[in-house]
Amino acid sequence: MIFLKNLAYERDSFKLEIPFLEFKYNSFNVIIGPSGAGKTTLFNLIIGLLHDERWSFMIDGEELVQKPIEKRQLGVVFQNYELFPHLSAQDNILIVMKSRNNYNAETVQLLDQYKLQLNLDKCWYTLAENLSGGEKQRVALLRAVMSQPKLLLLDEPFSALDENNRNESRQLIKKFVTDLKLTTLLITHDQKDVEIFGDKVIRLLDGRLVD
Repeated sequence: MIFLKNLAYERDSFKLEIPFLEFKYNSFNVIIGPSGAGKTTLFNLIIGLLHDERWSFMIDGEELVQKPIEKRQLGVVFQNYELFPHLSAQDNILIVMKSRNNYNAETVQLLDQYKLQLNLDKCWYTLAENLSGGEKQRVALLRAVMSQPKLLLLDEPFSALDENNRNESRQLIKKFVTDLKLTTLLITHDQKDVEIFGDKVIRLLDGRLVD
C-alpha cells in the first residue's frame, strides 16, 4: 500500500488538508486542480522538499516522512526536468544510477532496452542543453525509472511541450510506464491528462480533496 494521512500543512494563508489518500498500485494516479489548489505543495511534501513531521506517508509499510529525499525511493520528473546541461543524455542517467549503487551489467542492459523504447538512441550522446523539449522529458523520465523507484512522480510533464509533441509524448510515456507497472503520481492542471492517464483521479481545490 501507498498512502498518506493526517496531512495538515499550513504556510502563510494557505492550508493543505488531506485526512487520508491512498494511491492505486501499479497505476496512474492523477492529481488535478487549478493553480493554487495545493498540487505543488503536496508534490514537494511527498518528495521531501517541504518538511512537516505531523503527517504520515507510507510505502509498503515503511514510514517516509522523517527520511531524507535520497532515502525515500522515489523517482521524480520535475516540470523543468532538472538535467545537467553540460552532460550528455546518457551521462545524466548514469550519474544517478551510480549514485544509487544501481550500475551493473543487468541494469545497463535494461538501460539499453529502455532508451530504444523511448526513442533516445539518436540523441544518446547529445549534451542536455542541446536536446529538444521532448528529448529532455524522456531523458528525465528514464533517469527516474533507472533509480528503481517504488513511486514515480511526474510534475506537469507535458506543459512545456507544444500540442503535437504533447499528444505523441503522452502515448509514448503511458505505454512505457504501464508496461513497467510502476505506481505513478502525475500532477496536472490539464483535463486531457486525466482522460489519458486517469486510472485514479484525485481532485484538489483550495487545499482540499473534492469529489
